[in-house]
Amino acid sequence: MRRVTVERRRAARLASAAAVVLLTGLLAGPGAASEDEVDAAGTADYDCRFAGGELRAEAVIEARFPAAAEAGSPIRPQAVSVGITLDPEEVTALFPENPGHLTGTAALSVEVAHGSETATARWQDLGAGAEVRPGQPLVLAHTGPVPSVTVGSAGEARFTAGRLTLALTATGPDRAEAPPTRTLDCAAAPGEDTRLATVRVTGPGGPTDPATGSEAPGTGPTGRPEDGDGIDVDPVRPAAGAESCPPELPTGEIDFSEALPPPDYAPPPVPGRAPAHGCAYALGYASVRKLNGAMVINDPERQPAVTNVIVSLQTQSVTRPDNYSRIDSLASLDLPDAESTFLTFGFQPVTAKVSFENGPLSISTGSYRPAGGTRTDFAVIAFRQSLRLHDVKVNGTPLDVGPDCRTKEPFKVVLRGKAPEYANVLTGGRLRGDIAIPEFSGCGTGGEDLDPLFTAAISGPGNHVEFAQEKTCTPTTTAWCPPAVPPLPATDPER
Repeated sequence: MRRVTVERRRAARLASAAAVVLLTGLLAGPGAASEDEVDAAGTADYDCRFAGGELRAEAVIEARFPAAAEAGSPIRPQAVSVGITLDPEEVTALFPENPGHLTGTAALSVEVAHGSETATARWQDLGAGAEVRPGQPLVLAHTGPVPSVTVGSAGEARFTAGRLTLALTATGPDRAEAPPTRTLDCAAAPGEDTRLATVRVTGPGGPTDPATGSEAPGTGPTGRPEDGDGIDVDPVRPAAGAESCPPELPTGEIDFSEALPPPDYAPPPVPGRAPAHGCAYALGYASVRKLNGAMVINDPERQPAVTNVIVSLQTQSVTRPDNYSRIDSLASLDLPDAESTFLTFGFQPVTAKVSFENGPLSISTGSYRPAGGTRTDFAVIAFRQSLRLHDVKVNGTPLDVGPDCRTKEPFKVVLRGKAPEYANVLTGGRLRGDIAIPEFSGCGTGGEDLDPLFTAAISGPGNHVEFAQEKTCTPTTTAWCPPAVPPLPATDPER
């Protein structure tokens, strides 16, 4: 097999590792560990095999562990990130077609040892997305929830990174064909230290009895837990779906201007024959091109918001001589705040919360086949959105940006899906788009104008968005009720 060989100087290695650490701050959220927590972060080279050859990837693995845990209580890693750095030559070896964007999913086997017992926790379905810039390293910071681990007696629980599987998918809103995916099977390079953390476990069967200072019951002469205490790995539990859809109906006018236009002679839209009130979960990533990073929108680890939708509110169709049909639905989505850390101008760490103010969501799906021509399917979601920044900190110091630091004007978000990825609003699927973030205004207090700072750091075109919508729960689709929370879009490349 052909092997991709890339020379790395130590300075470049440290720089790329730092880039991953900073990018994971954007994705996984800000904040340092408390006295009861330990931040684990390490860099290791992984040798990876793929269908066309081999390459070496640099991995930065980060997680926040409790410093101590009681026996029988779950040890739950937080702020997990598996950051991967690929040199330009490696990206070209994987995708000679030079894709504009890549999304990735990572699965990392983490070995857990407690006394003489071991178990494996699979940190899987970790998603990432990034823009591919010619001649520059690609940094993908995969994040997501991971299983908790419970041990049955006192001692030490040791976590070590093992094999790594990566699935990288070339994406972008303008792809005319199904996006290609490359799967990499990776193992740590010889001599690499992949230890992550050691958690002290206290409680019954501890190494010593605090009252007497002698060995506690349940330990052997070495002070280690006796065999048979067990290590339990509890799989990730998805965020709970809503028990029922919101009672109120979404309101507003449908904007079908982004749908494939009908023939000039087509009759105007008419009310749908059987509109249905339903709801579905939709979540994903939004990149900030200037910061070369992305943040999770409607985070499934937190309490995600449900999309409230009226399915088939109006339709438009014609059958001769051309065949055109379109179904328009109307929805609303009140997104929760996103909390992110980013580097202003590449060096100044800034933490902020982002509020999203969305207008009505117009969802149009359908097909158009000219007489004697080829059928074209389309799916598009369009809405207007404003961003507001608040709770801003610079190097940990609060920065008063005022109550109305926001984009100067609402901007249009257009997300498109392609069959069979997205057929209709009932079955859902994946959507993609690029947005332009306007300038900021109203930032600063006491005569201080911070508008230019945020405009220079964030505003501009080419910010990529990937969204996954799960099936819609309605009175006629009760099998899909309550609505399920989908995986982040990068975690399911087949969809």
